Amino acid sequence: QEQLVESGGGSVQPGGSLRLSCAPSGSISSIHSWGWARQTPGKSSRELLARIITDGTTYYADSVKGRFTISRDDANNTVYLQMNNVQPEDTAVYYCYLNVGSTVSWGQGTQVTVSS
Repeated sequence: QEQLVESGGGSVQPGGSLRLSCAPSGSISSIHSWGWARQTPGKSSRELLARIITDGTTYYADSVKGRFTISRDDANNTVYLQMNNVQPEDTAVYYCYLNVGSTVSWGQGTQVTVSS
């Protein structure tokens, strides 16, 4: 599995914006897709939020559609999650993931807290 490094988490007020970044620690080839998911306290599973395929096609969960945008920088092998109009219910640990062939690699997670 690949090592993914996430950054950009933190505290933000409701209605604010935040951008998360994720990049592998080494070079990777044959990437199929990138994605972001989150996990809130007390929940055992992660909610898949957004995904971007190598052809540029994107998918979003209804909970974030219209507010969050996934994008990638192929030159730097970095994927981003732009989070706009965040709300308290967006508070969670956010994880990026990477599909290479049949293997899925996950980042270590970054905390996002939305509160006034």
